[in-house]
Amino acid sequence: MTTQTDEFLRLHPNPRTAAPEVLSQCLQRLAACAQACQACADACLAEEEVRDLVPCIRLNLDCADVCTAAERVLTRRTAADPGLQGRMLSVCADFCAACARECLSHGDRHEHCRLCSDTCLLCEDACRKALASL
Repeated sequence: MTTQTDEFLRLHPNPRTAAPEVLSQCLQRLAACAQACQACADACLAEEEVRDLVPCIRLNLDCADVCTAAERVLTRRTAADPGLQGRMLSVCADFCAACARECLSHGDRHEHCRLCSDTCLLCEDACRKALASL
């Protein structure tokens, strides 16, 4: 199924960045991860033992912000600097991995944390694949 992201990447007159199909999947996973992290942070705030979840909430919010920034930067393909894009992807993958680990540590008690961990791992994988394709 072709997505709107696929169409924008296909129609861009300067396609000299990561492989379009790899970049498209990465952009979609970045958006999904940012949303999942925001939702998980919000759900953590509603839990009774919120004090124990402060590190998780912090990582959720940081990961969401990093994913959003990476998505925005990678969407701009005109005069892109592959070195900078690569560093952005690497940092984003590291944030996703850290957030996944933290969320997984609460996953047995909070389903939203388990789901967020899974989403972060998918995003980490997509970032690493996009990095390899630059």
